[in-house]
Amino acid sequence: MKKIYRPLALATFLIFSNSCSNDFIDVAPTENIAEADLLSIYNNNEGAESFVTAVYNKELSWNISSFSWNGLSSISSDDADKGSSPSDTGSDKDKCDALTLDSGSQSVQDVFEGNYQGISRANIALLYLPKLDKADANLKARLTGEAKFLRALMYFNLVRCFGGVPIVDHVPVPSSTADTDMTLTSRSREDVYAFIESDLLAAIAVLPEKGGYAASNLGRATKGAAHALLAKVYLYQKNWQGVLSQCALVTGYDLFPDYASLWREVGEDCNESIFEIRGNGGNPSKGVEGYMVTQGARGNSGWGWGFNTPSVVLANSYEAGDVRKDATIIFAGETMWDGRVVSPLVENPMYNEKAYVSQTKETFNGGDWETTKNIRVLRYAEVLLMQAEAANEIGSGDVTGPLNKVRNRAGLPNTTAVGQVPLRNAIWAERRHELAFEHDRWFDLVRTGQAKAAMALDGKTFVDGKNELFPIPQKFINQANGKTVQNPGY
Repeated sequence: MKKIYRPLALATFLIFSNSCSNDFIDVAPTENIAEADLLSIYNNNEGAESFVTAVYNKELSWNISSFSWNGLSSISSDDADKGSSPSDTGSDKDKCDALTLDSGSQSVQDVFEGNYQGISRANIALLYLPKLDKADANLKARLTGEAKFLRALMYFNLVRCFGGVPIVDHVPVPSSTADTDMTLTSRSREDVYAFIESDLLAAIAVLPEKGGYAASNLGRATKGAAHALLAKVYLYQKNWQGVLSQCALVTGYDLFPDYASLWREVGEDCNESIFEIRGNGGNPSKGVEGYMVTQGARGNSGWGWGFNTPSVVLANSYEAGDVRKDATIIFAGETMWDGRVVSPLVENPMYNEKAYVSQTKETFNGGDWETTKNIRVLRYAEVLLMQAEAANEIGSGDVTGPLNKVRNRAGLPNTTAVGQVPLRNAIWAERRHELAFEHDRWFDLVRTGQAKAAMALDGKTFVDGKNELFPIPQKFINQANGKTVQNPGY
């Protein structure tokens, strides 16, 4: 069921053997590909699938879904601290925590480069799928939708991190000046969002619903996933009617009854799951590189590096009786759900439980580096909260119904908030507790204008006009040679 993430020879051939240079944005030159040889091997249904498998496979990489992504999306926020040992910076996770990243920081380079490598793979798939005339036409249409969904997801992460960036919408031809300019010239944030929307609308037109896939293809992008991501894209642009319209089209999902079990193997691909990055245990192992071990408890019978630890501010922010607190946070000295005793002498007082993999009660491949852990990207609970937020901002529609459904699942009573501003604050607080350590808190703080005040409460200094975005890697700025300028303040 996790075959969509298996590494394939084709992925290696396309992504590595055809790289024309060390350019920051990976460029695969079409002139150097022996198309006749390639098509003679891959001009069939399995070959068509393998082009898109290469795109999914990239989501398992260290530089797109793991250590550096945690640094930008989580450690930067008030929900998390750097963690680990005081002397271990994690290359620059101390700078993530202090909001002092610079254009040479490894985390910004990794996230920028990793997403563009994934976009390159998507563009390669979109180039070759139409040329596979022996593959089934309906299959190729669906695979095209999957590739565009994944490309949209990668651009969504880029635009949230860096603002306006280059839109590379096809495989560049190295001899083309126009294509070189395309890869080096930043477009406006509005242009990037418009491109993401275009990809998602195209994906919606051809993707099946979740139930439309065979069990062997479980985990591929669905129509519901594209609707949910488009709703989130509209959320970041305050297109409230668009949010409501897209949320209404996410059908066939519901909340999983037990919040704590969502983050365990039993919760993978459940009725709440809309899209997940799928780990694949076994021999050879192929999971998300370092995702679990970098966040595991450190020292004294621990099992990891100890980074990205829950903050005291987060721990103290939960309402009494909220089951999400214990489901999200591992406390030093506790006995966990699988019977594992966490030593009270581990180096940090709290760790991220959503990244935990049990070695005794779940599938464990015997190595910490690549585990079976799936990363939840889109869940139905977030759809409900987006629906509530949009209805509240518009001033009509059901606000408390979706909000209370999420609260009740967490063991909490209905909200007592009344009026647009109190409800807005209640919804924002609910997003914090529902989505903690799911790579949303930092971006939520920025998009809602809460970042400066929230950072101050956590002892951090947020600089208006600067910290809304991360720096573009200097390596790329140098390569762009004036076609892309650095973000303000860096």
